[in-house]
Amino acid sequence: MAELARNQVPLSTVQKQEEPVSLWQEGWRSFKKNKMALVGTGIVSFFILLAVLAPLIAPYGINEQNLSLRLQPPSSEHLFGTDDFGRDILSRVIYGARISLWVGFFSVLGSVVAGSLLGIIAGYYGRWIDGMISRIFDIMLAFPSILLAIGIVAVLGPSLQNALIAIAVINIPNFGRLIRSRVLSIKQEEYIMAAKAIGMSDMRILFHHILPNSMTPIIVQGTLAIATAIIEAAALGFLGLGAQPPNPEWGKMLADSKDFLTQAPWTMFFPGLAIMLTVLGFNLMGDGLRDALDPRMKS
Repeated sequence: MAELARNQVPLSTVQKQEEPVSLWQEGWRSFKKNKMALVGTGIVSFFILLAVLAPLIAPYGINEQNLSLRLQPPSSEHLFGTDDFGRDILSRVIYGARISLWVGFFSVLGSVVAGSLLGIIAGYYGRWIDGMISRIFDIMLAFPSILLAIGIVAVLGPSLQNALIAIAVINIPNFGRLIRSRVLSIKQEEYIMAAKAIGMSDMRILFHHILPNSMTPIIVQGTLAIATAIIEAAALGFLGLGAQPPNPEWGKMLADSKDFLTQAPWTMFFPGLAIMLTVLGFNLMGDGLRDALDPRMKS
């Protein structure tokens, strides 16, 4: 009896070992094991901190001009050099993180909200509603995204806010089609059939059952879309259709310094490097989220 008692495993230990792990907990464990995803998260966190702490970090004012110091190379006083107006490039790059991240986050947020609503409606109700919404998506996707964004900004007028609206609009079909396909598969599940059988309303089914079970692809696509939105905002800024002077938007900084490429290459190098690193960070983090949250990517 004494030997049997020694070999018995406490019930609490068995229960602890058999404790179920949620999808998000399992995804977080998988995400932490992905070194490249952690690198991307670190890069994104770094630029978010730059944006938040810009007033404390920036050594000079973003519009503080000194023509006697125009086009100065990097030095101890101006680590990234100065532009053609004698403004400190480091300070403008730091404040530019605020603009680029603001456009990236809120344009994607608008795309997610509008695209998800349209995708859910199209996938759940089907028939002529699905056909009409899907044809609108097809028409929008028939245009190159940057050309469609240029057309929208040309109609609304060049400004940072209108560039944000244009970027949000052109990304709506991507989220709409993604959620539509997800809804088409989820609405055939038994628990959805059971919810309909007990008389649950369509709105409750959509927002309490279907939408929560569609969040994984939305999060992954949204993270990757932020990187695309930052590039599109920089492209519109480079063309003069996005942020207007004297806002220190990275794409606009590239446009303003293109005439000094051979004379002062640092004026283009550092804004371009900021764009590259930010986009790289979001892409690495998005790939890590996809690998962690998508069951089909698990080995």
